Amino acid sequence: MRGRVSGTFSVIHRDASCGARLGSLKTPHGDIETPIFMPVGTNATVKAMTPEDLRAVHAQIILANTYHLYLRPGHRLVETLGGLHRFMNWSGPILTDSGGFQVFSLGELRKISEEGVKFQSHLDGSYHVLTPELSIKIQEALGADIIMCFDECPAATADYDYVSRSLEMTTRWAKRCKEAHSREGQQLFGIIQGGMHHDLRARSLNEICAVGFDGYALGGLSVGEEKEQMYGVMESCAPLMPQDAPRYIMGIGAPEDLVEAVWHGFDMFDCVMPTRNARNGMLFTSQGRINIKAKAYEEDGGPLDPACGCHVCRTYSRAYLRHLYRAGEILASQLNTYHNLYYYLDLMRRMRGAIRENRFTEFRRDFYGSQTDNHVQKKEES
Repeated sequence: MRGRVSGTFSVIHRDASCGARLGSLKTPHGDIETPIFMPVGTNATVKAMTPEDLRAVHAQIILANTYHLYLRPGHRLVETLGGLHRFMNWSGPILTDSGGFQVFSLGELRKISEEGVKFQSHLDGSYHVLTPELSIKIQEALGADIIMCFDECPAATADYDYVSRSLEMTTRWAKRCKEAHSREGQQLFGIIQGGMHHDLRARSLNEICAVGFDGYALGGLSVGEEKEQMYGVMESCAPLMPQDAPRYIMGIGAPEDLVEAVWHGFDMFDCVMPTRNARNGMLFTSQGRINIKAKAYEEDGGPLDPACGCHVCRTYSRAYLRHLYRAGEILASQLNTYHNLYYYLDLMRRMRGAIRENRFTEFRRDFYGSQTDNHVQKKEES
């Protein structure tokens, strides 16, 4: 077992008007400016993006998935070939999740016990048992800069008693993860559960912080709950979290969710939303979402987002992007994903600038005012 990696995170500035904070997170593969969004590279690739593309859109850190890489191609093969960074030709920091969310989402294909989770592979139906110790061993072999504890992620609809028992096991698993972790220089983050119940969240937070980790994450959000419930958990947990460690909310990704989380004082985020939506023709702009499949863009020669400085918006028209999507061209996914990730990472850059200048509350208000999405308008009105 190794102790906490000291001196890796520092808060550089706090916005005077709210909880938003500017930070720096040091890793063996470079320093990360926070708050930051991490593109999801499940299978050691961010879908439709090359590592060169990721650098061009200013990605600082990406996320890869323990469950998927364990099943294919196998963590030992990746380790033999020099680790995940060399395997995928990405020289920047990498975070790997524990695989917990993926195995728990298998439903009837998995069975939970104190030991861990027995599950059937979605690839070939073979049986496997993923334990806290094995999750750590896989992540150490992959060689990520930041790894996550193995936890149980209950559904948003789970009852109070189940969530209570679940978080108790998550705490026991967290202790086993810390005991199993031995790779020097690799940061281990603990995960806070508790569902939508604020008292259980506070309890889980106290227990996980007592174990002691390099960073702390809120798990179990964006699993079917209402926005108001998600934001309520953010608001109740933020003041209780350690000031000197990075705060990560796992799996949230709508732009308004990121703005709200940063306002409360969270630092790190990941979600498949920008990449998955891009492949489905839903694009994010300074004025809100655009469904590029719509006939309204068939003869539109203008840029996707006139306010965006990305290569796609400076080069291609809405009409062309619509044509590519309608024709089923691979280039549609490439260009759409490039733009969406640029939008997300530029949004984070602009948020960092607003925090630095003590105007994040104004930034938040202006952001909601600029969006045409109905649910965002409702948030602004509230």
